[in-house]
Amino acid sequence: MAAEQDPAGLRDCVRFLRAFRLLDADVQFLASVLPPDTDPAFFEHLRALDCSGVTVRALPEGSLAFPGVPLLQVSGPLLVVQLLETPLLCLVSYASLIATNAARLRLIAGPEKRLLEMGLRRAQGPDGGLTASTYSYLGGFDGSSNVLAGQLRGVPVVGTLAHSFVTSFSGKEVPPDPMLAPAAGQGPRVDLTPRVEAWLERVCAHLGLGVQDPHPGERAAFVAYALAFPRAFQGLLDTYSVRRSGLPNFLAVALALGELGYRAVGVRLDSGDLLQQAQEIRALFRTTGAQFQAPWLESVPIAVSNNIDEEELARLSQQGSEVNVIGIGTSVVTCPRQPSLGCVYKLVSVGGQPRMKLTEDPEKQTLPGSKAAFRLLGSDGSPLLDLLQLAEEPAPQAGQELRVWPRGAQEACTVRPARVEPLLRLWVQQGQLCEPLPSLAESRAFAQRSLSQLSPAHRRLEPPAGYQVALSEKLRALVQRLSAGAPL
Repeated sequence: MAAEQDPAGLRDCVRFLRAFRLLDADVQFLASVLPPDTDPAFFEHLRALDCSGVTVRALPEGSLAFPGVPLLQVSGPLLVVQLLETPLLCLVSYASLIATNAARLRLIAGPEKRLLEMGLRRAQGPDGGLTASTYSYLGGFDGSSNVLAGQLRGVPVVGTLAHSFVTSFSGKEVPPDPMLAPAAGQGPRVDLTPRVEAWLERVCAHLGLGVQDPHPGERAAFVAYALAFPRAFQGLLDTYSVRRSGLPNFLAVALALGELGYRAVGVRLDSGDLLQQAQEIRALFRTTGAQFQAPWLESVPIAVSNNIDEEELARLSQQGSEVNVIGIGTSVVTCPRQPSLGCVYKLVSVGGQPRMKLTEDPEKQTLPGSKAAFRLLGSDGSPLLDLLQLAEEPAPQAGQELRVWPRGAQEACTVRPARVEPLLRLWVQQGQLCEPLPSLAESRAFAQRSLSQLSPAHRRLEPPAGYQVALSEKLRALVQRLSAGAPL
């Protein structure tokens, strides 16, 4: 993918800005660590600081962002906006990294597979875990096992059984209430356990197993789960042996529930060759469903997990795969291909005068001046390039021939866009929210639409095609003048 990012964290930045104040305890601590001869008036000034004079323009969450295009533009009193550098970078960088990584994993998986974020136990602490759960959903995942992300952020909450739940049963347990009513609510309640045992004999005969092969504790765990959640029964198949225990135990419980009008919602595999096992299980679901006149059985979703990385995800998502749901933990929350995102926060203008950081490393030079950003699109709606220009320049128009300078190029080029989209929107003006922020679900949908508009070459992950970000002639001239040390 062409060095694309999904900018995220805007809602967290707005929340932070609106609540920003230094409390007495904060100022007292600063006084204890700064030199003792610090002017007391400085601390009084800190007590009065807030963000009532701060204005923020930003890309909407879920936009496509390319190198050099500002994610946020922050203006206001100099001391305040300087103090905001680290918190805003913290809020934007990891959120955008997670959203981008999730979008990349979604592109690998394709639109049909359900992707679940299950990485809280591998995340960078509880705050990092909540951020990862929130912004992996924005980037294209379907849900998270992090219940707090559901409660606080509205992320769909999903999950399956734990191995510890299964192994906690020995098979000698007696359910406190073994009776279950039919799904339709009519008819007598029945004792589920004897029905499961009866089905186990039939299932084992069909699979060529002895009834003593499936683990009784595993079966007791499945029965307990089915009694608690008959409309959401699912099985974790690999606690002991998928073929000899997990599968026949699941089928016995699922078919017993089926007699009462309930339908199992899925199984999960967490070890071994996940792709091959899913193929085998789907085949057995089909033959078992046909054998026992239970056609619904052949479409029971198969979920997989177990340290799934990009290569394994591509394998599980190939054509013909019987995997329906993929749970990913470490590879989404730790972003192993790029564990950090190099966002920077640089001063570009003071009192209306442009500022530029000159450095020995050309890649670290900044673009001076307050800027506007536009996406130029072709007649088919796909992006051609992003254009950066000074804020005072007139906006480019559709159908207008533009002479622009792609970053890193030695020659200008011309482009005639069929459509022009401004990229930066005004969200906060003088500390006040200008318009309601989109919901997380709306930003997620926007991110998927944005990705779909990229050309196949730019969506391609390996090798990615470069995407051009260009400067207007006026902005380029300013860069050259300041780089040469000329006065403004």
